[in-house]
Amino acid sequence: MPEVPLIPHELLDRYDRPGPRYTSYPPIPSWTADFGEPEYREALEDLGRRRGDPVALYFHLPFCVARCWYCGCNATVTRHDHVQEAYVGRIGREIGMICDALGERRGVAQVHWGGGTPNFLGPAAMERLAETLQRRFRVAPDAAVAIEIDPRVASVEQLGRLRALGFNRLSIGVQDFDPAVQAAIGRIQSEETVGELREAARDLGFRSVNFDLVYGLPAQTEASFARTLQRVVEMAPDRIACFGYAHVPWARPNQRRIEAAALPHRYTRFALFRRAVMTLTTAGYRWIGLDHFARPGDELTLALDGGTLRRNFMGYVADPPADLLAFGTSGIGEVDGRFVQNDAHLGRYQRAIDAGMLPIVRGHVLSGEDRVRRAAIERLLCTLELPYAWLAPLGSDEALARFRPFADEGFVRFDQDRLAVTATGRFFLRNLAMQLDAGATDVSPERFSRTV
Repeated sequence: MPEVPLIPHELLDRYDRPGPRYTSYPPIPSWTADFGEPEYREALEDLGRRRGDPVALYFHLPFCVARCWYCGCNATVTRHDHVQEAYVGRIGREIGMICDALGERRGVAQVHWGGGTPNFLGPAAMERLAETLQRRFRVAPDAAVAIEIDPRVASVEQLGRLRALGFNRLSIGVQDFDPAVQAAIGRIQSEETVGELREAARDLGFRSVNFDLVYGLPAQTEASFARTLQRVVEMAPDRIACFGYAHVPWARPNQRRIEAAALPHRYTRFALFRRAVMTLTTAGYRWIGLDHFARPGDELTLALDGGTLRRNFMGYVADPPADLLAFGTSGIGEVDGRFVQNDAHLGRYQRAIDAGMLPIVRGHVLSGEDRVRRAAIERLLCTLELPYAWLAPLGSDEALARFRPFADEGFVRFDQDRLAVTATGRFFLRNLAMQLDAGATDVSPERFSRTV
């Protein structure tokens, strides 16, 4: 169990600031609209020439039965099956265009369905998309095939259908079990439902079950969150992701139903996450990077110990392929050294597909310096250390000078051959990563969430 130090309030006052989460480097807000469909097609053609390299696939399914007040995802509320079926049809056409550009039936090592509420899709639409995926790609027998589910629209019967379609990983959106918190965020779901789904997943042979938790929500207290954490420990998911709530009502109008005054103060917010670290590590989970927790035998833990843990748009992942193809509204991919994002607007996405165009709105071509900084940031966020040799291309003296004030604060330690993050510094890991970011001075609450 790692040391969980107390953090003085003055450190929170100084370092709780906006900053990137570094699921990519450079972060998405710095990508350019000058990168469009022609540049993406060129990237796909370059990937096609690298025959044999497996890829990862991400499918964004934005539909929900209702919009939760806290939600920061790209989601669309609908109750019409034909809207979802038409969307799945367009994803099928998007798959066709991308596979034609690649020029071969590509091997796949990882698949993820996110949203929105992917399990809100009807059985026929799910089967249609799964069939298209299997027909146009070669999904490896041992591939990690994951789906995010909302327990309010899930059932044991649905989990059986998902297992039959090839899914072997589930991520269940729990957020918080406390009734007052659920009422404050517009998401009512019972512990019993989540527990039943957890048991069913185990019986059906899912390889891994993840629970998503959120701290910093309205009405949360340290005592109430401690009860949620204890109940989660009793249900024993394989992984837990514990994310900080980002209150951005100017970007997500649904969050306007949450009063800023009802949110926990920064000291309470931090205490909630510290409580999560203490409870979960005491229960035997390993703390992975920023905000993930996994059991000792889980693939994330094995990847951490084996040096193959990575961080990408999915968060922390075990040994992902170098290339990620994304489909659907707002989908974010990485193809042959280029980042790319689809249009998040449902109507524009659909019109582009109907016109036979890939719906790209922005992207970025990684430079040599980008790759160096990206590798250093990822190493720091995954292993909590950074060999000095990794800083040489950036100018070691100048780079290390940026960390010296953090050594004075007790966040890092200068060892003989590497920079090491301390137990205190781990809570400020994003602040440390920003010292490796060439554009980290350009941060604001409108662009990035709080670092602590």
